[in-house]
Amino acid sequence: MKKRNDVLDAIHFRRTVNQNSFTNEEVSKEDILTILEAANAAPTHKRTQPWRFVIFRKDGLERLGTELARIYKSVTPADKYTEVTEQNMAKKATMSNVAIAIVVNYTGDLPEWEELAATACSVENLWLAAHSLDIGGYWATPGLINHLGTFLDLEENQKCIGLFYLGHHHAEAREPARSPIEDKIRWEE
Repeated sequence: MKKRNDVLDAIHFRRTVNQNSFTNEEVSKEDILTILEAANAAPTHKRTQPWRFVIFRKDGLERLGTELARIYKSVTPADKYTEVTEQNMAKKATMSNVAIAIVVNYTGDLPEWEELAATACSVENLWLAAHSLDIGGYWATPGLINHLGTFLDLEENQKCIGLFYLGHHHAEAREPARSPIEDKIRWEE
């Protein structure tokens, strides 16, 4: 029998919770800071700590939605553009209590992939912390994030790599859908 503990359970049972399961209950600033403190504890080579976050709440979500809709309209070819999609871009940002822009800060001290990997580790910590507080979330990576630099006031060495949406939710817990680890490893002894 495998030994279980809270950390292993959180890793094993953490799941994507989409906005359609979010409730209107506010995610407190205290919970957001707790979640971000966990993100800040991620491993980082040479202590570069390349993760940065821009937090959108309340009116900030409206501004984010408006910007995503504007970007969609400006970059989408006319033959692929639909007004419904533009409206959905704006709406999506406001379907959660919190949206966090995930930014990697490339220091130049390390290969970019290492800074990206450290930032991804911080997002996993963020996700696990949210899960531990019964707050759902997911990491969205729409192509529009490549056009958010000016809106987010990013520096030349920074890049937005996604939006993490958070919210209290009513989603049912579900078993992990993973193939066995034995299918993914090879022993060399």
